[in-house]
Order: sequence, then structure tokens, then C-alpha cells
Amino acid sequence: MNALEVVNVSKRYRQYARELYRFMSWLGIRLGTTSEQWPLRNVSMQLARGQTVGIVGRNGAGKSTLLKIIAGVLAPTQGEIRINGRVTAVLELGMGFNEDLTGRQNAIYSAGLMGFDNAQIDAFIEEIANFSELGDYFDQPLRVYSSGMQARLAFAVATASAPELLIIDEALSVGDVAFQQKSFDRLKQFQQQGTSILFVSHDRNAVLTLCNEVVLLDHGEVIRQGAPEEVMDFYNALLAQESGVITQQTTSDQLVRTSSGTGEVTTQSLTLLNDKGQESTTFATGSHVTLILNVMAHSPVERLVMGFSIRDRLGQTLFGTNTALTHQRLNAVAAGTAHQFRVTFPANLGVGAYTVQTALVDSKNHLNKNYEWRDVAATFHVVNVSQYEYIGSTWLPTRITIDDP
Repeated sequence: MNALEVVNVSKRYRQYARELYRFMSWLGIRLGTTSEQWPLRNVSMQLARGQTVGIVGRNGAGKSTLLKIIAGVLAPTQGEIRINGRVTAVLELGMGFNEDLTGRQNAIYSAGLMGFDNAQIDAFIEEIANFSELGDYFDQPLRVYSSGMQARLAFAVATASAPELLIIDEALSVGDVAFQQKSFDRLKQFQQQGTSILFVSHDRNAVLTLCNEVVLLDHGEVIRQGAPEEVMDFYNALLAQESGVITQQTTSDQLVRTSSGTGEVTTQSLTLLNDKGQESTTFATGSHVTLILNVMAHSPVERLVMGFSIRDRLGQTLFGTNTALTHQRLNAVAAGTAHQFRVTFPANLGVGAYTVQTALVDSKNHLNKNYEWRDVAATFHVVNVSQYEYIGSTWLPTRITIDDP
């Protein structure tokens, strides 16, 4: 049995020229003209027990509307929501809180609305206080709280007890790094306990870290659903489509390779060389990798910037830079000219597989003019053949000294 089923859900808002027309519509009488907006159209998805699904999309794509319908805050115009188990939601910041009540009073009130009795609330109210790290502010009115403090309280209350379904809308984007890390740890603990999580965020690394599957919404419709890295790469390419960019995905070597761009400048070849200048896809820890990118300008472009990044097996970016940041941008590039970019970096990485992402753009990002963006332009492996044993995703040459007392 699934924890959540969303079946052909749509949401419509109507605007009436006069309030009288709205009133008459309740009686089934249509007068005058009305305008309609559909923030959601025929959205369907499932969330299995213990699964974490991310929902991504541009602002206005319908993400928050969908979560509010699932949480019961809004009613769908069409379709059906089926939920099995208790639902807890962290939606808009401070939603449901009373600014005249203290943090403690808001926590007790919210927990009561979630279905907990007085004995249960008494059992975990101090845990909420400790987790939120509000100190003396926990017993002060909410109106003196900062946005980060409100986020801490909301998350602490929502996760005081593991629900069957947890809905989170950008709740982890506010607060300091330490609290964000503690919140991620709690979510991972819930995952291990079998809680199903619906997670909305613009943070690529957070989505890749937490989610088993990702749903991409655009203009209120599901346009992509699948593996996190595949969908996030497609979403990244989608962001550039407003400038007339062509987006495509191909599958090879069990990898989904996403590319986009106008094609004004394209990659002709990409090669990885080892310390000996030999072409290779396997590199020893601490050795140097040289990336050679040969490109061709098919049209004259005002500016040309080459960028690259290294991603781990989950698609999380470990390092990236570009020639705008290094002050090596090319100007007034003529059509028919070839250019070679040579990048050398140490393989100070953990043992495992990595991908290279490349970009040919006109500025620091691909949102203005994207000539070519390739998410999996190359793959390589790092092996440890001569260094002492280490753990983690990064190799940091370390010197340890031991002094006698």
C-alpha cells in the first residue's frame, strides 16, 4: 500500500469582474465574464512507504499549491488525494503559528492540531525546545523571532514524532549550517524508520542526497519523473530554454546524458590525460588530470566562457569554475574559429567514479546565453595506489606530528 497517491489533481482559480458575480456563481448562475488560472493540471504521482520523492520546478510551477492540496490546506478542483497514515507538513514559514503566543505555546497548539494528546505533548515538548535551540526565546512571543528561528520551531514541531508521511517545502533553506545538518540527520533517521517524505527544494545537492525519485513540474504539469540525477540535469537544462535553447537527453553506458544549447559554439572533442600525457579514464589519488576541450564557433559570439565541474556518483558538484571567474573570457569570437581549453587539476578525490560537466556560455552561468551545456561530458575513476588509506570524498594530503609530553 502506498503512503500517498495523487490521481489527476487539478486546481483552478477564478477571478470575477464583480463580487456579485461570484455570489451568483455559488447559486449556479453565471453572469458576466470571468478569467481562470490553473496552477495545476492533471498531476498524478505515487509515494511508496519509506520512499522520499523530491518535487522541483521553477517559481510558479505549482509546487506549493500541490503540497497544500496534499496537506489538506487547499481542496483540489478535480482529482483525488489518497493518504494512508498520519501526515505532518512544514509549508510556508510560520504557517499556523500565532505571533502573540510564545514558541512553547505555539508548539503545544500545533502538536494538538496534529492529533497528539496532552500526555504525548508533555513527553516531547522539551525535545522540541532542545532541538530548536531557541533557548530563552522558546518562552517569548513569536513576533520577536527571526525567520530562521521560526523555521527552527516549525521543523522541530513537525518532526517531534515520526509521521507516516512528512511534507517539507523549502524548510531547510533557512537557518545556519549546523542546524541544517542536524535537520538532514533527522530526516535520514526518519527514512531509516520507514517514514515517507515529500521534499520540495531548489537545492540540487539536498535533493540528490535525500531523494529516491524526483518529479519535475512546469506550468502546473508533470513533465519529468525518474532518477534524481537525470531529472535534476533535465531541470537545469530547462532553465535555459527561455533563450531558445534546444534540450535533449540520451542514454549510453547506463548513464543519462543531458545536453542543451543554441549550438553557436560546440565541443568538437574532450580528452582526459594522465601525468604522462596519456589518454586515460583512471587516475591515481593525488595525480594530475588534464582536461583538453576543443571547441568550434559556428557563429560569431560577443563573449565565450568555458566552465567545468566535477560531480560524484550522486551528481553532487564537488568543484567547479569557469573562465569568467578566472578572468580568461574570450571576446569577439569569430565564426569558424577553433579554440582549445586545457584544464589541469589534482585528483585529490575519494576512491570512486566521477563525471565531468562542461559549459560554453557567455557569462558566469548558463541562464543568459547558453551555447552548449553537457552534464555528463566525460567519466573517470580515482584509485588509491600509493597513498595511505583514507575515507571520504576528498583526499587532503595530511601531515601528523606526535610530540612527547
